[in-house]
Parts: sequence; C-alpha cells; structure tokens
Amino acid sequence: MFASHCHAAQERHDAGDDAGERRALDHGLVSKWRQKDKLKTTAVALVLCLNIGVDPPDVIKISPCARLECWVDPLSMQPAKALETIGKNLQAQYERWQPRAKYKMHLDPTMEDVKKLCISCRRTAKNERVLFHYNGHGVPRPTVNGEIWVFNSRYTQYIPLSMYELQTWLSTPCIYVLDCSAAGLIINNFKAMLEQRQQQLAVQQQQAAATASSMAVPDPMREIIVLGACGANELLPQNPDLPADVFTACLTTPIKVALRWFCSRSLLKHDGISKELIDRIPGRQTDRKTPLGELNWIFTAITDTIAWNSLPRALFQKLFRQDLLVASLFRNFLLAERIMAASNCSPVSYPRLPPTHQHPMWQAWDLAAEMCLLQLPGLLADPNAEFTPSSFFSEQLTAFELWLAHGSADKKPPEQLPIVLQVLLSQVHRLRALVLLGRFLDMGSWAVDLVLSVGI
Repeated sequence: MFASHCHAAQERHDAGDDAGERRALDHGLVSKWRQKDKLKTTAVALVLCLNIGVDPPDVIKISPCARLECWVDPLSMQPAKALETIGKNLQAQYERWQPRAKYKMHLDPTMEDVKKLCISCRRTAKNERVLFHYNGHGVPRPTVNGEIWVFNSRYTQYIPLSMYELQTWLSTPCIYVLDCSAAGLIINNFKAMLEQRQQQLAVQQQQAAATASSMAVPDPMREIIVLGACGANELLPQNPDLPADVFTACLTTPIKVALRWFCSRSLLKHDGISKELIDRIPGRQTDRKTPLGELNWIFTAITDTIAWNSLPRALFQKLFRQDLLVASLFRNFLLAERIMAASNCSPVSYPRLPPTHQHPMWQAWDLAAEMCLLQLPGLLADPNAEFTPSSFFSEQLTAFELWLAHGSADKKPPEQLPIVLQVLLSQVHRLRALVLLGRFLDMGSWAVDLVLSVGI
C-alpha cells in the first residue's frame, strides 16, 4: 500500500513536461496568499461593570434567570469577593488563548480609570493589537449614540463614555469585545464613524493628488474589529440554562458551553449526563489523544471550515489567519451565534459575517459531541477504560475522496479542504491525507490557489 502511494508520488514528480512553467505559476500563487502584515494581540484591557447586588434601571429580570459570570455565581459570596473572583476567572479564560499578552483590569471603573487603562495598554502594545473587553451587565444598555456606561467615583451615578473617546485612547490596531445588551448600537456608531473618516480620507487623498504628493494616506479604521453580544434592539438572553455572560463564555470557554448547551437540548440529559459530569471530561485541550483534546481539535476544524466556506477569501485571511487570538475569538464567535440564535439573539460583528448558525457542518459537531458524551460515564467510572476516538476525521477524508472522483475546477470547491489540511497534523491520518491532497493539487493551479487560501 505504502509502496504504491510512493510510486504514484514519484510518477507525479517525474511527469513534469512543463514543470518550470508550473513552478513559476505556483510561486505567484504563494506570493498572493503570503501574509504581509501579521499582527499579534499583545495587550488586553478587561473592564467589568457589574455593580453586584444592584440591577440597572432598564433591566427587568425573569425568575429564575441566568446568573453565572465567568462560571461564578455572584450571589454566592460577598460582592467585592465575587467581583474579584470573576475578574481573575475572565483573565484566566483569555490566557488560555493568548498566554503571552499583558493583562490589565479595572472592576467597576470610573471614566478616568478606563482612560488610564487604555492609554497604558496602547503603550504596552506599541504597534500591535490591543483587546478591549467590556462587560456591561451592571449598567444600563448603551445609548442611541453608541455610548457605554461606567461609574462615578462614589457609585451614585452612571457616566456615559463615548466610543470616540475610547477609540482615541486605544488607537489602532484593536479589537473590542462588547458583552452587553444592544451592542449593535455601538457597532452602528462605529460604522457612522468609519463613513465619516472615509470621507475625510477621500478629501485628504484628493489634496495629496493635487499637490503631486505620492504618499498614501493610511486608514486607521481598517484595523478596528468589534464583536458584540447582540443586535441594536436586542437584550441579552436570561435563560437559566445558560450563563449570564453566555457571549463571553462562548468566546473564551467554547467546549464547556457547547457541550452543556448540546446536552440540555438532547436526550442525553436523561442518560445521566449532567453539567457536573461534562465539567469532568478527561484530558487536556492541547492533547489530541484525550477526549477533551480531540473535541477541541474537531471544534477548531469545524469552525475553520464553516468560516472558509462562508466568508470572502480576503476576509477569511484577515480574521482567521493574521492573529492567533483574533482567529480563536472569531471561531468561537460562530458558536456564540449558533447558541444565542436559539434564544432569539443575534451576535454582531464588524466586519460583518454572513449568518452561519444553520451551516450543515454543525451537525457533524453534534455527532462528535454525542459520541464523546456517551462514553463519559464509563470513562469516569473506570480510570482504565479505553477512549474510542471519533470517526469524524476519517469520514471527512472519505467525503473529500468522493469529491475528488467527481469534482473539477467548474464545480463548488470541496468544503472539507480545511479539515484535510488540519489532518496533516495527525500521525494516524497523515499518509491518507497527503495522498488525497496530492491528487487534488494535480488538478491544476486553481487547486493550489484554494489550498493556499486555507492558509494553514
């Protein structure tokens, strides 16, 4: 078997009538997709406005309602202690995705606190990206002008903070994560700012052209990314089966939320699969041979695949291939969209993504989650029980093989391509994946172009 694979590969390398021409073409494609401006998120500002024990005036809570913030019940301890614990948990949840960033936090801050925090983070990051995370669960929803709320020094008033001021302090490049009701109002405000800025830039470019200046005027808004929990007219879900900060939980602890949510909607809850059991899944997220690690790997492959199949190629490269933290957050954002859509809530982003919550690949995730959870009681009861790995990757390779039998340049690209490239990381499936990938690349330069657009 292996000999025949090697023979096929050798034949391919030998049959090179126009190899030089093809190499030149492939080199041009590589240049086209090579990342020219990779960025890192090196500073993270965490701002939590919770004011535990005091509900904002525009919030009417149902009973029972969602309470958990960063998997902590704020009413289970003294407010000051709860606030500190939630802050520490949030930092730990982000550190799982970007351990090397410099983290700074303000809990229930004033406007001056936020200003100092932002300026300090920009100084730390220099020309790299700053992440600004805002939890506004203890303050009113944003104003129609897109202002968020903080506190005065004596906690007797809510103080509005304009996004224009915030942006002035943070500068670019930056990414905002806005976990509050009506987050879409803030994004709408950003768009208005952007349009105004683009008009100003157009005037500057005309002036530059008139004075024969060859200097391009940089567009600072190009490096602003925003993720918001819900649309301009929406409130955060209060479903007690979900955490109160379900948006943040999806972005920073996706496997935990995804499994709890799946279990609450499936028949597994009648099979003794509880939340407590889900939290004890064996293994490490970084070890693919363990149940938790395998689930994490499948989740990454599926969300990457949904994004590659749904987004314009240039936008996919910008959001999923430039910055590791941004890529993780956007993959997890697709999960937030799916989970929150079930509560009639639509997470929003800038740049805007097409809706993906009904993508058929989610069914593959549900199946992988179910196969893992069904093994959970046995694995936890007997430490020597053997975990049966998922058939997900071999099934996706089979689907790719079927496409190879019938596909061509004129047909829809194979949706499994990002998964095939992920599988190259696995010793178990690597040989089969390489052979199939070789057959695909032999189909022509359009196939090389598609593989490079995945960018793994």
